[in-house]
Amino acid sequence: MSGALIREAHSADLQAILELFAQPGVDDGKHLSLADAKKIFEKIKEYPDYKIYVAVLNARVVGTFGLLIMDNLSHLGSPSGLVEAVVVDLALQGHGIGKEMMGFAMERCREQGCYKLALSGNLKREAAHRFYDSLGFQQHGYSFWVELKEDEDQLLALR
Repeated sequence: MSGALIREAHSADLQAILELFAQPGVDDGKHLSLADAKKIFEKIKEYPDYKIYVAVLNARVVGTFGLLIMDNLSHLGSPSGLVEAVVVDLALQGHGIGKEMMGFAMERCREQGCYKLALSGNLKREAAHRFYDSLGFQQHGYSFWVELKEDEDQLLALR
């Protein structure tokens, strides 16, 4: 284990989080401005069960992820967890930080009585697939998404 501290993110962590997202291979090197990130971070704090977490090692933010715990009417009312936007400093990948972050997320979900913790990964990131496999995640079904943009043809097709 790396010995990283996993904690809820604070506004003061946003610049470091943005730098993680600016790494090669993450969001195509694009990221929000700090001002926009602060606005969104404040909005996220209004969600009752959505938290952004950071991994801190030697007083430096070296990883981040979001965790949403959702109530359900199915599965006899058991909630489910969704991990989003997982990233670790490229120089520190393979040192146990991601494992600690996912262990933290799993524990939070267990504490809340979740029946599952889910995430989706980019098809091209095969090393990430092996990482999640090693943690006990299983490929289950298909993940579908639609890019929501102002596209008149797309809107007409749905009518």
